[in-house]
Amino acid sequence: MKIFKKAFDFYLEGSIHVALSCFALVQITQHYFSISNDYPMAYFAFFGAIVGYNFVKYEALARAKKVQMKNKLKAIAILSFLSLWAVGFYFFQLERITQIVSVGFFILTLLYALPFFSNRKNARNWAGVKIYIVALCWVGVTVVLPVLNADVSLTSDFYIKCIQRFILIFVLILIFEIIDLAKDDPHLQTVPQQIGVNRTKKLGFLLLALFFGLNFFSFIIDVNFEYSSFIIATITALFLAFANEKRSKYYTSFWVESVPILWWLMLLIL
Repeated sequence: MKIFKKAFDFYLEGSIHVALSCFALVQITQHYFSISNDYPMAYFAFFGAIVGYNFVKYEALARAKKVQMKNKLKAIAILSFLSLWAVGFYFFQLERITQIVSVGFFILTLLYALPFFSNRKNARNWAGVKIYIVALCWVGVTVVLPVLNADVSLTSDFYIKCIQRFILIFVLILIFEIIDLAKDDPHLQTVPQQIGVNRTKKLGFLLLALFFGLNFFSFIIDVNFEYSSFIIATITALFLAFANEKRSKYYTSFWVESVPILWWLMLLIL
């Protein structure tokens, strides 16, 4: 049982689960825009998420030398290095425009993690900004890059899907911010810190209604997509409703981050 728990914790702490969620959202985008067999883009997003998230989570600790490189961290470092190699491999299989835009999102990730300015604060420590940067990066990697790489026309449906994806990621992050309310620095000015938990939940419910409602403005009619997006909005609303500071780390790091994976599986079944 301990071995299973250690393996499961490594799966979560090594960002494999969140990377699978990223992979799932790319697949959802490709499904909606009828993009077939663009596996390099999906794998680029998967391995890029492992590298990006592990860099953000462990870079500051390694730079400050606050933790020793125990076996688990060494394994995560090896996983990240191998993933970085995979990112480079798939990067050169992407279209030129996709490569250029992906470098832009890479720079945004560096800005998020590293202190570039004189106040020595990175973007994730800027008051009230973190949630928007993370949501924007997810939209870029899971919607913008797949569409650009497949040379799909940027119609109104593309912009609607960008807004929908931003809303979904935004609400999922709200759940994280509610769970982490007691641990977050008050200077971060997260949404729950600014408006309170109850208003944050009401905001999330309103955004999820908008998330689903935007389907009716799309020109591409995909009944399965609309049906599954309603279920996902409902499931996310339930996670939001039951979110509180006493929930375990698995509530967000596994269950909440499983929402995109569940959406992808629903589309595969449907």
